[in-house]
Amino acid sequence: MNIEVFVVGAFEENTYLLSDASGEAVFVDPGDEGDALADELRARELTLKAIWLTHAHIDHIGGIAGLKRSFDVPVFMHPDDTPVYARGSDVARMYGLPFEEAPHPERALAEGDEVRVGSLRFSVMHVPGHAPGHVAFVGHGVAFSGDCLFAGSIGRSDLPLSDPVQLEASLERLAGLPPETRVLPGHGPETTIGRERATNPFLNGLARPLSR
Repeated sequence: MNIEVFVVGAFEENTYLLSDASGEAVFVDPGDEGDALADELRARELTLKAIWLTHAHIDHIGGIAGLKRSFDVPVFMHPDDTPVYARGSDVARMYGLPFEEAPHPERALAEGDEVRVGSLRFSVMHVPGHAPGHVAFVGHGVAFSGDCLFAGSIGRSDLPLSDPVQLEASLERLAGLPPETRVLPGHGPETTIGRERATNPFLNGLARPLSR
């Protein structure tokens, strides 16, 4: 398994390129600079199979149009984020940012789904709160956490369609993952579940292991 991160756009969002030994790849949350991301993919001679979205805020979807211009691959998103995705252009105008609309995602994600690229398998965990359709992709000792959990912090719950009660429940689920799990967030540095249990003030009282 190979994971590369590209920090893109005005919000310095983490876009991840995930691939396996076969050369098959997916982008997780291509937030901006889609044409440049397409060039990075070509330079590595990888075969893009899909785009996976943890959620649909503009800083996580702004690169889709550029990628789709070069690669006709499906976009996976939880349907509860449909209204968030639809507001992309309006939100970009509010921030005064350029934004190129892309077609609506073709594949619906749901809790417990398995998504695949090459030999790699990831489970879909629905973790709403920051956004209604927010998901994490969990597998191979890694959790792509989007904007739910950061190193030392958590996602905002004061945005339109956010829900602080749901976010707390979602954080409790993530805190129950094995402590060695690598957390690859939507912004900022990589961390681990164990480190966040021990140091993240927002996880106080939430770091109870899941029953097995």
